[in-house]
Amino acid sequence: ARALGYEVVLGCVAVGERAGAARDNLEQAARRARYEFLARVAREASARVVLAAHTLDDQAETVLLRLLRGSGAEGLGGIRPERVLEGADEVLLLRPLLGWARRADTEGYCRERGVESRVDEMNADERFARVRVRLRLMPLLETFNPRVAETLARTADLLSEDAHALELEAARLLDAARDDQVAEREMQCGAWPLHADVLAAAPRALRRRALRQWLARGRGDLRRLEAVHIAAVEKLLKGERGGRVVELPGGASVERRRGRLYFAGKKKD
Repeated sequence: ARALGYEVVLGCVAVGERAGAARDNLEQAARRARYEFLARVAREASARVVLAAHTLDDQAETVLLRLLRGSGAEGLGGIRPERVLEGADEVLLLRPLLGWARRADTEGYCRERGVESRVDEMNADERFARVRVRLRLMPLLETFNPRVAETLARTADLLSEDAHALELEAARLLDAARDDQVAEREMQCGAWPLHADVLAAAPRALRRRALRQWLARGRGDLRRLEAVHIAAVEKLLKGERGGRVVELPGGASVERRRGRLYFAGKKKD
């Protein structure tokens, strides 16, 4: 890197310890640590953009993984080519190779220019689902369609566009359901109380997205929040659930009273 005129910044993180503390799996913990590191370095360097080298192969693998685990249009939209970097709101994370370059292209580029690359040892460890998809499932699918990676990436693009349009409509629904007559003290972390009947009358696809947006505002993110939790809140607002409270991972909860949904953050000790 020095020979090429670039500065290198190194970091070391005990990923196993982080995974245990956050109750994440090793892959999730490593990903969070990686992007936290990039955000810190970007802030220190006053950088506005971080580039990641994800390829079309990474996109195809992500779509398959999410399909196997069960996901809607947003998840099957795969890796986003552009987003704000977590922990650095002023920094964009861009993936310029995502829509066209294959992994073989990046490897060939390095070989042709004499750049010594490094391969993460986890990339060959079949204990990880992504590795099994890469080494077993993708080769099998290529016997049906030699261009299956391109096909999956194209599908991701289409679903991503659909999901974006639905998210915009869900945001409008959330705004319509917001009860801004309630005292500000009853607002928790940006999650205003909602009129349950407005949400209940909306199409399910929009209602579920609106609830996800609302819960993300209240909790700060959607970590550990699964479809079963969204479904429970949905039943609560429609009056189809016994009791008036749904407990969420991390200590937060949603309560229905007087025709409204209220978000409550984690209680302080």
